[in-house]
Amino acid sequence: MTGWDDINSLKDQLQAHPLLGDPSRVLLLACHGSMASSEQRLIFDKPEDGVRKIVLATNMAETSITINDVVFVIDCGKAKETSYDALNNTPCLLPSWISKAAARQRRGRAGRVQPGECYHLYPRYVYDAFADYQLPELLRTPLQSLCLQIKSLQLGSISEFLSRALQPPEPLSVKNAIEYLQIIGALDENENLTVLGRNLSMLPVEPKLGKMLILGAIFNCLDPVMTVVAGLSVRDPFLMPFDKKDLAESAKAQFSARDYSDHLALVRAYDGWKDAERHQSGYEYCWKNFLSAQTLKAIDSLRKQFLFLLKDAGLVDRNTENCNKWSHDEHLIRAVICAGLFPGLCSVVNKEKSIALKTMEDGQVLLYSNSVNAGVPKIPYPWLVFNEKIKVNSVFLRDSTGVSDSVLLLFGGNISRGGLDGHLKMLGGYLEFFMKPELADTYLSLKREIEELTQQKLLNPELGIEVQNELLLAVRLLVSEDRCEGRFVFGRQIPAPSKKSAKVALPEMVSKGGMVSKGGGDNPKTDLQTVLARAGHGAPAYKTKQLKNNQFRSTVIFNGLNFVGQPCGNKKLAEKDAAAEALLWLRGDRHSSARDLDHVSMLLKRKNRSKKRT
Repeated sequence: MTGWDDINSLKDQLQAHPLLGDPSRVLLLACHGSMASSEQRLIFDKPEDGVRKIVLATNMAETSITINDVVFVIDCGKAKETSYDALNNTPCLLPSWISKAAARQRRGRAGRVQPGECYHLYPRYVYDAFADYQLPELLRTPLQSLCLQIKSLQLGSISEFLSRALQPPEPLSVKNAIEYLQIIGALDENENLTVLGRNLSMLPVEPKLGKMLILGAIFNCLDPVMTVVAGLSVRDPFLMPFDKKDLAESAKAQFSARDYSDHLALVRAYDGWKDAERHQSGYEYCWKNFLSAQTLKAIDSLRKQFLFLLKDAGLVDRNTENCNKWSHDEHLIRAVICAGLFPGLCSVVNKEKSIALKTMEDGQVLLYSNSVNAGVPKIPYPWLVFNEKIKVNSVFLRDSTGVSDSVLLLFGGNISRGGLDGHLKMLGGYLEFFMKPELADTYLSLKREIEELTQQKLLNPELGIEVQNELLLAVRLLVSEDRCEGRFVFGRQIPAPSKKSAKVALPEMVSKGGMVSKGGGDNPKTDLQTVLARAGHGAPAYKTKQLKNNQFRSTVIFNGLNFVGQPCGNKKLAEKDAAAEALLWLRGDRHSSARDLDHVSMLLKRKNRSKKRT
């Protein structure tokens, strides 16, 4: 069969049949790349005597596996094949006729250990029109990684080198790849390798994922970034069994914790698995949360390889703790993900009953159903960055992370000034931002300093970034405080909070005992981080333990102080509760406001000065 939908459709029809749907007479199995390995292995089991085994498989059964007791093969003559639409710069996965070589291969699957038969569901004249062999990969995939290797091996002009291939790719495909490498900063205007490009060519991952790794090391949030890159380099660890899809989606949504990010959900799933492995309960954790233990082990192995390569490049020293100083800062992690995945970007417009997503090349796009952002009524971010888009019948985004204007302006592509004061442009003018001239100058200045810091660090890996502490604190504060309305985008309507929603919000501030809740703001972790940053302190650290009753208790540590929160249902809520305890103590047991936070910041600064005097 061509894909999962076709397999399920045929499976339903067979199960409805009085003979073929009788489990005592027919063992009906499916085989698809998205299924768990344990489910895939069932196709090799020998059925009981008198029971016919039927396997519904994609073309992975054509060459990847051999089922010894298969006697009959039914070949539909089609397969979903990856191709590349150079005009729209979009990879495609569409059903197409197979090649003559593939038809012979399918025929060879019948009767591996005894005589067999193959039924081809197409006439001879259709077979005669098949191509002899499948198109070479060079002609049906994007060429970014290949172009980067051509430049790193000093083979001259990319276009000239590829034009000498036996079957050269389309010039437009080559042009798209070169432009992409220039956008991410791997090539300069003359198609020469930059310092970043040289480092990217030494990493065995796609250029965008390599850039993410490098920036994760530079901005001291390497651990979660390595998990994201490893997760995007292997198959999806989140399993979606056909008969338990709702439960699987619910399990994945818990890892998302309403952060509107598939990549952060992956980080939490992996961290939870590592913690479970330390307590010898890894397989139980995977079974409960619909995760593939095999894929998580592959991610773990890749992470170790990445760390070794980054150490070899000098970007990570022996003390890896220095590279993870800000690994708890989800805003910064989101920014590094944006820097790596850009220009994979789509705009978000929240309508009354739906969400409209648009990319520059494709216009309207959709999210795959297994994305954590697919089932939400509203995405409170103006932009989504994504790793992969693919055209099936429509263009779908496989995974995504919501980002704010500030993250995009500081960690996206090159910014240029527009015709008016306070007018900034990105991606050749496709993206336009309008703001006060002073604010535009601030963004431009910060972005320039971030790029200079990255350049200096790549040229001199031993350079400590502590000297740029003020810059990094300013960047972290800016990305964490952006309220994500997309207010700099011309014509975007920012919905005002209605009276109804304001009334609904009030009871949430009251706990069971009638006391005002501790947090005050929307996110106590963000409020605490803001207070400490304004006072010149480092970011707080969180230590979370899982209790025997499957609840979590967290301790927040900063400035030599420890605050323990109440037991909560998940790790994120436990950390928020601990942060709320700290804020409660800092503001003297009062409900917070912006003025209170400023006041506490000043008090902390005074304490800091008094310590220096003593």
